[in-house]
Amino acid sequence: MNRLSPEAIQSYSGQRRKMVEEQLVERGVRDLRVLEAMSRVPRHLFAQDSLRHRAYGDAPLPIGENQTISQPYIVGAMTEALGLTGEERVLEIGTGSGYQTAIVAELARQVFTIERLNNLSRQAQKILEGLSYMNIVFKMFDGTYGWPDQAPFDAILITASAKEIPESLIKQLGEGGRLVAPAGDKEKQKLIVLTKKDGRISRQELGDCKFVPLIGKYGWQDK
Repeated sequence: MNRLSPEAIQSYSGQRRKMVEEQLVERGVRDLRVLEAMSRVPRHLFAQDSLRHRAYGDAPLPIGENQTISQPYIVGAMTEALGLTGEERVLEIGTGSGYQTAIVAELARQVFTIERLNNLSRQAQKILEGLSYMNIVFKMFDGTYGWPDQAPFDAILITASAKEIPESLIKQLGEGGRLVAPAGDKEKQKLIVLTKKDGRISRQELGDCKFVPLIGKYGWQDK
């Protein structure tokens, strides 16, 4: 395992603090655990080398394979909506760069993350292992199936958008759990929070967003 140097991790610390204050706190993200996690995790290490200087800007960044790393505010808002306390088993659909994975791993007991693109999965795993995360389990597969043999999950996070949240994933949410995902057409979506209580699912909309499409059996079909 290639450990990342303390210098690589600590660089940009001032930009991280500024990002948290100006992009998260000022827009209403209040969960102190989320804010502290985003102050710690070195977002620049998950960006392409040529874009590291933009890693703490208020915008998504391309990571290759027609995928992106979400803007910091979206990462913070989605993570806060999960309501993590530290004891949860979390399913993440769409590892991507691994940045959102790292934030959740800071706040939950264990993260099960699925990525359909091999290159992205391998690169994310390399970075996350270099940062010494020991509570992440990786899988390369069609994420719209979820991870049935590890279900139920206390929380589910979907980092790509489908027209509707796949029922296959909703079924894997445990009692009292929350699922956070974008849903809508390919140009514009709503950020949705589903909560399971007494076996019933309630739905809340948090606002507009735009994500890459969720490709797979129960999402958009790859062309």
